[in-house]
Amino acid sequence: MKKSEPIIVIGGGASGMMAALEAARCGAKVAILEKEKRIGKKLLATGNGRCNFSNIDPDLRYYHGEDLRLAESVLKQISAEEVLRIFHQLGITHKIEEAGKVYPYSDQGSAVLDVLRYEIEMQNINILTETKAVSIHKKKDYFMIKTNKDELIEAKKVILATGGKAGSQFGADGSGYQLAQSLGHRLVDPFPAIVQLKLHAPWLKAVNGVKWQGQVCYNRNGKCLRTEKGEILFTEYGISGPPVLQLGRLASRQHKNDTVKIDLFPTWGMEQIQAEVYTRLQSNPQKPADFSLVGLLHKKMIPVLLKEAGVDKVGKPSSEITEKEIKNLIYLLKEWEIGVSGTLSWQHAQVTAGGIDTREIHSSGLESQLISGLYLTGEVLDTDGDCGGYNLHWAWCTGLLAGRQAASFL
Repeated sequence: MKKSEPIIVIGGGASGMMAALEAARCGAKVAILEKEKRIGKKLLATGNGRCNFSNIDPDLRYYHGEDLRLAESVLKQISAEEVLRIFHQLGITHKIEEAGKVYPYSDQGSAVLDVLRYEIEMQNINILTETKAVSIHKKKDYFMIKTNKDELIEAKKVILATGGKAGSQFGADGSGYQLAQSLGHRLVDPFPAIVQLKLHAPWLKAVNGVKWQGQVCYNRNGKCLRTEKGEILFTEYGISGPPVLQLGRLASRQHKNDTVKIDLFPTWGMEQIQAEVYTRLQSNPQKPADFSLVGLLHKKMIPVLLKEAGVDKVGKPSSEITEKEIKNLIYLLKEWEIGVSGTLSWQHAQVTAGGIDTREIHSSGLESQLISGLYLTGEVLDTDGDCGGYNLHWAWCTGLLAGRQAASFL
């Protein structure tokens, strides 16, 4: 069976919904192809269910990719204020939290999806769920899209908003890359970003579940590539938590000898640490070494750190701890270096790094430089942002520009 639509948006995620809405507002007839049962499924998982849907400072320094000229242009064309104004018109009153993160005032991420779905319904946008585009080609002035239901859909314009590979439990599979490649586009190899780190360490199970406010530095060949502060979560596989997730894209392209250095006391200088440790271990020589550190360190961490410092029996009297072992312990508290073995899988990643080469996309409206009438948005492109609302901001901006441009050139 053959259908015909002026504009087809492939993918009903954040950028796809925004692109469809903007095109419809500009007077175009639009349909969304969504392979899942409902549109916007992944949106509900962002910000721990609260939906950190933008950031008031979407500066280029928070974005990554092989070539950021497209990102620079997009971020200049659509401001944070415009994004927030659009969402306010949809019904979302926002609040701004630390580091410029923007959330719905209700703290309900579902509200963002609810208002988008409502407006899509009001704009009479046709949603074809459980419908996956399996192939696409252009025939003269029209695109021919074949679906998993053996339907052939004809469209004058196509907006490819299929997302990346991160969050496979929400249906992300990277299928949009193959569609773009079939039309001649180059793919920058995708890899997980905003993802937990796996570490080389035999003691990980012993500290599983420990949360600690600290600082993490990602090292390669003795050079610190990036440092992040915040709550570190120790797990059976390695480390997680907001500062760790920011380092994920480095570990995804991990080199053999990459390490992390953890500073357990980032607000303390070395002299303060030395004074604290020496006082604890020397003020009561008969007190067991491990008990001497209670109140300074998490109980699960104490035996691990003492053993890492070279102490054979962690419960022996403090007086038996050698000067070398004390110095080792002090060093570990400020520069605990642990080998990196990689990251968790796509299922655990929050965003995809890599994607379709942005040098093949026009910056004015996200149209392909290779195929006229084809637009690419959001995570399918080789642009990813840090934690903090930057990736959803990118999705809204690219969706707005692509929808606007596609509708204006029908």
